[in-house]
Amino acid sequence: MKKLYCFDFDGTITYKDTMFMYLKFYDPIKFRIQFLKHVPLFILLKLKLAETEKVKKSFIGSILKGQSQEKIEKKAQQFFDHHYPKIVRENALDFINNIDRNNTQSLLVTASLDIWVKPFAEELQMQLVSTRAEFKNGIFTGNFIGKNCNGKEKLERIKKEITNSKYDKIIAFGDTSGDKYMLKWANEGHYQFFH
Repeated sequence: MKKLYCFDFDGTITYKDTMFMYLKFYDPIKFRIQFLKHVPLFILLKLKLAETEKVKKSFIGSILKGQSQEKIEKKAQQFFDHHYPKIVRENALDFINNIDRNNTQSLLVTASLDIWVKPFAEELQMQLVSTRAEFKNGIFTGNFIGKNCNGKEKLERIKKEITNSKYDKIIAFGDTSGDKYMLKWANEGHYQFFH
């Protein structure tokens, strides 16, 4: 029986959204200033009058653009060391730790940036499928490589990841509308399963 598990990250296996947490951890002062500047955009986003990807890029870029990959990754590791396993839901962790690793592939599928999710994926022994940060000459450009990994894009990216594999069962876990395509596509789609 070959299985594929697809786990959303923020809110599904964690208690909180890690984007705000990481950016605040990275530079608390800059975070506060940029957060206030972005409030109008966040409001437009809630009203569905702004594009998620654009607002996200603008906010992340306002804090991390121009920073070195080395510093960003070092901070990501510190962020992980500081918050793991506290921000992970206990029952999610139990479930993941009890997955039979034989004949099983597990993906951590997230709209969050690879920058700060990578240490979590490594710890949980999962392959990371995420929004990817663009670095040029070791400096973050403020851009993403490809699209924001959410909604339909999540499913596209999963399919790319598993092109030559066949599974007897695909099981997915999510907690927002951004996961609905992935949940629908799976043989078993679990919504807010660990809540």
